[in-house]
Amino acid sequence: MQLNPRAEEEYRRRHNPIWRELEEILRAHGVHHYLISLHPETGQLFAYAEIEDQARWDAIAATPVCRRWWDYMADLMEVNADRSPRVIELQEMFHLE
Repeated sequence: MQLNPRAEEEYRRRHNPIWRELEEILRAHGVHHYLISLHPETGQLFAYAEIEDQARWDAIAATPVCRRWWDYMADLMEVNADRSPRVIELQEMFHLE
């Protein structure tokens, strides 16, 4: 994801704390760990989530809470026409378990 210039502090503020109802939706849809990190030189955000099931993860996007969150965050980052964050999937280059 791409954060807009000079939006770092506001992005951090809006996530701390995250809306309780959004946290409940994430947990109810099988999300156990969710981390978003910032590359400070480029403004790129990298998200890592541990999920139980891809379909349950995908279903989060259809919830009213998620849609309100996207609207709330849209002024801070690049978004798609539906106001979802513009995401570029990363290619796994190495994995050690």
